[in-house]
Amino acid sequence: MTRAVHLGPRSVLTLALVSAVGVAAFGWPFLAPPTSQVGTHAQDAPWLFAGLLVLLVAVVAAALAESGLGPKAVAMLGVLAATGAALRPIGAGTAGIEPMFFLMVLSGRVLGPGFGFALGNVTMFASALLTGGVGPWMPFQMLAMGWFTMGAGLLPVPARAGGRTEVRFLAVYGFFAAFAYGTAMNMAGWPFLGALASDISFDPHAGVPANLARFVAYCLATSVGWDLGRAVVTVVLTLTLGPALLRALRRATRRAAFEAQVTFEAPER
Repeated sequence: MTRAVHLGPRSVLTLALVSAVGVAAFGWPFLAPPTSQVGTHAQDAPWLFAGLLVLLVAVVAAALAESGLGPKAVAMLGVLAATGAALRPIGAGTAGIEPMFFLMVLSGRVLGPGFGFALGNVTMFASALLTGGVGPWMPFQMLAMGWFTMGAGLLPVPARAGGRTEVRFLAVYGFFAAFAYGTAMNMAGWPFLGALASDISFDPHAGVPANLARFVAYCLATSVGWDLGRAVVTVVLTLTLGPALLRALRRATRRAAFEAQVTFEAPER
């Protein structure tokens, strides 16, 4: 399978380390014990982690570029990111209708996990600029979408690429990954509640079981309907438009010949 970005050991290690820090940035309310001083800065922690994630995403981008993000891959990245950013505002504010997610699934599937991670980051950054959604949540969105798109590139290959089995497999992945993305973003925004909603907000003095129950209640009360809409739209678009878009992406990938070695020959005399 052609990969637009070759992941070497250094890039894989960088991705793994950044992902580990990202997990801590998203899940710190469950990782810090009640006696930790982190809990006393519940309102500051998301801002600190947001700044840290910006730096980490930049490190990953540099590592991927060093691994072979050539001009052809950059051009493909720009086209797909612009398309995804343009798709995101469609249906925004209406029951989670976000068609960009199915494009991320198919692009990550065809172009690989390294390209998928970069695409997810760039797409969310571009869409935030387009929609005016710049804030402390943006780095979390970038990392979560990077994981979402990278995961599609890590899926096992079915018997026949482009067949019904692959499309259905991607639809199932998109369904559950849409919920995972929503849950991750809930974790990023949940500590901001403070005392605004005492029954479902993060309590820095409570233990993990109590905060987990509060978080589940928060998800059920605020986002399960939105996440379901996103998941259903992703499945429907993947099943209907997926086969044609997969063929188009694979055709463009073959013509781009990302993995072809460039050689220079002396002119004939």
